[in-house]
Amino acid sequence: MLRDGRVIGALKLADEIRPESRRAVDALHERGVEVIMITGDARAVAESVGAELGIDRVYAGVRPEDKAATVKALQDEGRRVAMVGDGVNDAPALAQADVGVAIGAGTDVAIGSAGVILAGDDPRSVLSVIDLSRASYRKMKQNLWWATGYNLLSVPLAAGVLAPVGFVLPMSVGAILMSLSTVVVALNAQLLRKLDLRPQTARYGA
Repeated sequence: MLRDGRVIGALKLADEIRPESRRAVDALHERGVEVIMITGDARAVAESVGAELGIDRVYAGVRPEDKAATVKALQDEGRRVAMVGDGVNDAPALAQADVGVAIGAGTDVAIGSAGVILAGDDPRSVLSVIDLSRASYRKMKQNLWWATGYNLLSVPLAAGVLAPVGFVLPMSVGAILMSLSTVVVALNAQLLRKLDLRPQTARYGA
């Protein structure tokens, strides 16, 4: 605002950073995840936001067609990349990433290009995806070890490895143990239902 050629006032406009974004970045760091921002915004704006949120790397002024190339460059560094986006411009990068995560409130093109769709627009939902993935992987390993251990023990017994000492596992008992093994694996998998994946209850330091 000018008066007689002198500045007497100014108005500054800026997008407000959501508190949830700060908590999401902090939680991702505590999980050992490097956070990178790829944006078409001006470098000064992008670096200011990146510094405030504690983002590790900022790629600013990236054209829509170059976002996928930037993701590819990160993959060439030996990184596994999860890309989060919601716009038409993000679709190629979502398709290029190892895991594309689309915001449910975003465009249909972005949703169609992603492998994971978030129901809402809370950035902390990304933490829920990570927690569920890690918990599922742990359950897979537990069930694999259980099934392998059962076979390593039961198959030799059923084959008569202890027959010289007078012990042979009856076939009926073996069938019961096989069924029991299946039940244990199924029940162990059901424990995933106890996970609280609401964004506001995302655990830190997982």
